[in-house]
Amino acid sequence: MLSFFKNIFNTESNSNYEASLDMKKFLIVGLGNIGEKYHNTRHNVGFKILDTLATKEELSFETQKLGDVCTYKFKGRSFILLKPSTYMNLSGKAVKYWMTKENIPLENVLVLTDDLNLSFGQIRIKTKGSDGGHNGLKDIQNTLQTTNYNRLRFGISDAFNKGNQVDYVLGKWSQEEEAALPERLTLTAEAIKSFGLAGINTTMNHFNGK
Repeated sequence: MLSFFKNIFNTESNSNYEASLDMKKFLIVGLGNIGEKYHNTRHNVGFKILDTLATKEELSFETQKLGDVCTYKFKGRSFILLKPSTYMNLSGKAVKYWMTKENIPLENVLVLTDDLNLSFGQIRIKTKGSDGGHNGLKDIQNTLQTTNYNRLRFGISDAFNKGNQVDYVLGKWSQEEEAALPERLTLTAEAIKSFGLAGINTTMNHFNGK
């Protein structure tokens, strides 16, 4: 992974380097629900990814308007890490507020969410798409009036019996998943850094399917 980032630094002058990176500030939104009831549930993996990055970099979240926030500075970039406090179904309100407050363009926003259609721990990054039935993405789409925003989906698999989807999504990780999570979360945190350093296209090429 270190060599991957070294390659990024060496290619920053390349004409293919994405023009959007002229803007060095990024909003990284982890989706989840607040409260102990939802802590460490599959649906809260967006929070868990940001907590992993913050712990690794010795950062602390502060409760501010519409969410818990901290700023991660890395290689000349500023990553505003946001865990909305609006509950999942009203995530768009927090996203729009912090985009406006920090003057962050849409192309520099990355939303982290769970995905039932991906195997456990698999990463899929896209620049647009439907909400896929995810209420958090649906509200962001309705609030921003566009489906053209970057999102990173983290697979939670669909290992539940018919009719048990809600209980599964809002359930705790299994012991096997808990054991495998640290490596997957660390990889996802590296994808966040890549988004700011190398741009969305390079990040998709390197991390999708891993």
